[in-house]
Amino acid sequence: MERESTYTATATIDEHGILTGWSDGARRLLGYDSSAVVGRPASTLLAGDATAARRALAGRDRWNGTVPLRHQDGRRLERGVLAHRRTSGSGAGDWLVVSAVTARAQPPRGEPLEEWTFLQSPFPLAIFDADLRLVRANRRLEHALALPEAAMRGLCLAHIVPGAGGEEADRSMRRALESGRPQETGDRLGPDLGRPTVLTPLKDADGRVRAVCLSVQPPPDSVLARRPADETGPPGATAADQARAAQELGEVTVPRLADVMAVDLLDSPRPGTEGGGRTPDPVVLRRAALRPVPDGDGSARGTGVGEAVVCPAESPAARCLAVSRPLLYDTAEPAVAEWAALDPYAGWLRASGTRSLLVVPLLAEGGTLGVALFGRSPGRPPFGPEDLRLAEEFTAKAAAGIERARGHARTRTTAMALQRSLLPQTLPEQAALEIAARYLPSASRAGVGGDWFDVIPLSGARVALVVGDVVGHGIRASATMGRLRTAVRTLADVDLPADELLTHLDDLVLRLAADEGSADPAAETAGGIGTTCLYAVYDPVSRRCTAARAGHPPPALVTPDGTVRFLDVPAGPPLGLGGLPFEAVDTALPEGSLLALYTDGLLEARDHDIDEALATMFAALAGPAESLEAVCDRVLTELLGHRPDDDIALLVARTRVLHEDRVAHWELDKEPTVVSRARRYVDEQLSAWGLDEAAFTTELMVSELVTNAIRYGRPPIRLRLIHHDATLICEIYDASGSTPHMRRARIFDEGGRGLLLVAQLAERWGTRHERIGKTVWAEQSLTAL
Repeated sequence: MERESTYTATATIDEHGILTGWSDGARRLLGYDSSAVVGRPASTLLAGDATAARRALAGRDRWNGTVPLRHQDGRRLERGVLAHRRTSGSGAGDWLVVSAVTARAQPPRGEPLEEWTFLQSPFPLAIFDADLRLVRANRRLEHALALPEAAMRGLCLAHIVPGAGGEEADRSMRRALESGRPQETGDRLGPDLGRPTVLTPLKDADGRVRAVCLSVQPPPDSVLARRPADETGPPGATAADQARAAQELGEVTVPRLADVMAVDLLDSPRPGTEGGGRTPDPVVLRRAALRPVPDGDGSARGTGVGEAVVCPAESPAARCLAVSRPLLYDTAEPAVAEWAALDPYAGWLRASGTRSLLVVPLLAEGGTLGVALFGRSPGRPPFGPEDLRLAEEFTAKAAAGIERARGHARTRTTAMALQRSLLPQTLPEQAALEIAARYLPSASRAGVGGDWFDVIPLSGARVALVVGDVVGHGIRASATMGRLRTAVRTLADVDLPADELLTHLDDLVLRLAADEGSADPAAETAGGIGTTCLYAVYDPVSRRCTAARAGHPPPALVTPDGTVRFLDVPAGPPLGLGGLPFEAVDTALPEGSLLALYTDGLLEARDHDIDEALATMFAALAGPAESLEAVCDRVLTELLGHRPDDDIALLVARTRVLHEDRVAHWELDKEPTVVSRARRYVDEQLSAWGLDEAAFTTELMVSELVTNAIRYGRPPIRLRLIHHDATLICEIYDASGSTPHMRRARIFDEGGRGLLLVAQLAERWGTRHERIGKTVWAEQSLTAL
């Protein structure tokens, strides 16, 4: 039988819900070997509703809570888990799920003064035991990481804060433990945490290191640094979310009004009742806050926070919600005493010894949000009329804060879900560029903005890179971004030159603004006027990049010798001004050059001036890195010391080259006999490439396209074959500007079937216009041969 000890169970789940990783700790916890679960749906391990789990994770990058799991022997286990969403370089996402399993009792709390010092310190603090597992975290660290202590307890730092910062701090903590000397690390653990992170060994009376204390200096301008530890302003006045508003209600009322209090919220507001008159029903509430007196029973602290509970119809909370007015109870009354003794939901009342109970509904304009319960111990007088007045005053302010937070959160969640659905879910497969991208939504109260990026494969093995920034924030900005991104993809699909594409996009923005301007004074912003955009096309055959921009920051270029500069692209006006030209610039790029496209939020961080930000970005781009993912992470880490005030899109690409041995081209005369010669050229080249199986199909397409160029086009006529990866591209250029199109041939017509044949044989085909002339192209997939 295995000896019980502290360990961590970890699993990875892909975006389709399939288990892809299973640790030995997970085997110890649930009894399954990895071979029995990897490759199966994660939902098969749940003892509850899988739909609820998917709903809880939707649109989030992190989640923590209690999950019902099914052991191999059929037992049901309730486990606290912490889940982080991760994104790979290809854009694919997965979830890292961790759970600490420990038989060790929580260490006893210290003397009241020491306890208050730890909990109320203005610095984020945490204590890790000799196994480097978290045992204590103060409120500042909870707020900075947006995680309760209960969700972090028993986990190592690398599982609490995945990434380079957490791993480096974990290594420094190990050195502090082994050497007995304090250590520092310069990596940030989170946007609301500054640097350095200090790891101090904690020694017993004999000088042995028993634990390590982690402390972090908050950024000077962060919310944590600005807000004093004992601030007790109006509840909800500065609440960032409904949980914080509920906690602030406790900070104001305990111990001023009560010895202990709890806030329990409905998942959605309930319409208020007039006249107080309906029969109580069982109600589901979620604990948002629980606050005992500082020297009260520590075991009650945090009990049940974040958990959903079902309150019986005759419970005080259900009765209060039914009548929508405050209710006063003596817990010695038989009905209340029986409920308090039997219902787990009332455990905090038993732990605190509450005798007088006041239950107040949280009433807001949108309806009843939940209830606040205040308790007094026998050592204080029962609640009276003045106490009732104060409780109603405080809960009214808290309800207003919670309602504002819910509205903001709902709007932000909707905007983020909309924007996430409109941004690329994965980066397309292509051979021209190695690409990595990042998108960070704004953390400001203004809401999510309209930044976007895109990677669009074009004909001839070329790739278009797009970065744009719609002015404004919220759902409208996200919706406008979606319309513009769709327009760019449509215009890119017809292979418009970069400057012409921006001109068409400018016209579209003007039309959007005109359509919305009559209905809404703010529609100029919603329509996209003032939007900036950068459009660049890279050709791996010619090694040239063509770029144009509409008021957008220029792309940064790092050449293989380490030189960093801006690509000299004329600025152009922002979109929506109308009638002003855009200019495209063509630049030759050496193989292995690095291009960085970004939105202005990256350089407008509040703790940098623009020159400092540019120097920092250039240094981060030029430094050595194992991958483009590491480059993206380094740029964001160096430039951002906090959650961004504006959306940030970052697209980094390293150029590849299709060398001459992968490209073949011929000049053709404008005469009918050249068609057979073109077929011979193709046959010989495909044989040299070892693609004999593609010869018949390619010769047919070349025959039709060359015939059309001779019949309807103008010289010069050129044939080009491109072989890259599993794709074969055939291109025919002629100097005519006319666009070929398919037509329906009648039974006795001698022509009209050529392009129809090409369309049937090719995976995709099309026409792109040059400054002079056009190119008709057809692309085949070699994997299907």
